[in-house]
Amino acid sequence: MKRILLTIEYDGTRYAGWQRQNNGLAVQQVLETALARATGQASHLTGASRTDAGVHALGQRAHFDTASNIPDEKWPFVLNTLLPPDIRVTVSQRVSDALHARFDAQQKTYEYRILNRRHNSALRHSFCAFVPLPLDVDRMRQAARDLVGRHDFAAFQAAGGNARTTVRTIHSALLTQQGDELVLKVCGDAFLYNMVRIIAGTLIAIGQGKLDTDAFRRALDSKDRLDLGITAPACGLCLVRVDYEGLP
Repeated sequence: MKRILLTIEYDGTRYAGWQRQNNGLAVQQVLETALARATGQASHLTGASRTDAGVHALGQRAHFDTASNIPDEKWPFVLNTLLPPDIRVTVSQRVSDALHARFDAQQKTYEYRILNRRHNSALRHSFCAFVPLPLDVDRMRQAARDLVGRHDFAAFQAAGGNARTTVRTIHSALLTQQGDELVLKVCGDAFLYNMVRIIAGTLIAIGQGKLDTDAFRRALDSKDRLDLGITAPACGLCLVRVDYEGLP
């Protein structure tokens, strides 16, 4: 048996999230079905991040164990012939049997895209949250600075989160303007349930003048979810990268 780590890209629009479940088709289920067809044996994929329904990925990571003689680097070629066009394996590599895709991830990077213009896009509506009213980007950038550092992010977790601790480290939180899109890029050691979407929703409210620029600071002190904005739509969120020590 050997352990293979995959890097996976997917459009999450028509999926019920990453994790296999009873109430909808999940990305994990589709990939495990392809693995079974490729090897003739059932395989369990363990993902680095349990992305929600409608959330996308450019760099999801997942590991599985196999006795197959398929060369370590050839899994993308094999699996992509068996996968629908909205899921693609981009890289495969053999890793230590001790590596765990979720628990050994040292850093995750997410992007949240906001389309800020008068009318929505026919082509980008599945990949951006649409905000038709002007946003004050300077206010949003000022507020985002308060996220950086090691904090108790208890207020930044949606109902249903079951993390053992709500303390997380945010390494960077940058907001850039790319044409008519605002792109929030957040990098941290780990994230709570809906944390990035809550950050994005709060930044939108700050940009609209509905919340003060110290909203994040107050929520970190109060640990009260009500001090923050609404949870932004899933369609704007993308898991960009998951990093492990010593691995590309």
